[in-house]
Amino acid sequence: MTDRFQRALPKILMHEGGYVNHPADPGGATNKGITQNTYTAWLRAQGRAYQSVKAITDADVAAIYRRNYWDAVSGDDLPSGVGYCVFDAAVNSGPRRAAEWLQQAVGADPDGAIGPITLAAVADSDNAKTINAMCDNRMAFLKRLRHWPTFKNGWTRRVSEVREQSLAWVSNAVASPSPVQPVAGVGKGEEVTGFIAALAAFLQSIFGGKA
Repeated sequence: MTDRFQRALPKILMHEGGYVNHPADPGGATNKGITQNTYTAWLRAQGRAYQSVKAITDADVAAIYRRNYWDAVSGDDLPSGVGYCVFDAAVNSGPRRAAEWLQQAVGADPDGAIGPITLAAVADSDNAKTINAMCDNRMAFLKRLRHWPTFKNGWTRRVSEVREQSLAWVSNAVASPSPVQPVAGVGKGEEVTGFIAALAAFLQSIFGGKA
């Protein structure tokens, strides 16, 4: 797993929480953000027997998030901060919709598939503006859902926290160039005069004995 995925996953899990089976949640029984249907499909693909999502292991959680969401939105290829923003949106609303929001934010064709053209558009865009536009698109979508009255407080808080964290990671990723350190004990004037003296000695050794 990449460092950025490992850094982002705990943030996702913090929002997803533990086991819930809210009657108004269309996803049904869910643990750590993984629905029973998703977990059952994962187990079947691994040739493993059915078990309740209540018993899902941390290893399975990480593997499912990696394959179904992070990889699905090309998380490794997205800038720091932007990747987390898209990743969280994919978990909450699906990878295709998250990709469309990203594409709309950077002016790419919103076909729901992140490929070279979208990645190039992301690279040419301001990361902070991309994150803000994505979060705005996401909130506009959530407000149109019929479940908005039930989940609006949690959804609003989540998107706000994702926006804040994503922008913080963008800011931290902007590295300042390291200043050139002078040689200890040697000032600029000493460097120049020392070079001239060495050059003079070299020339003297070549031409000093000639008329």
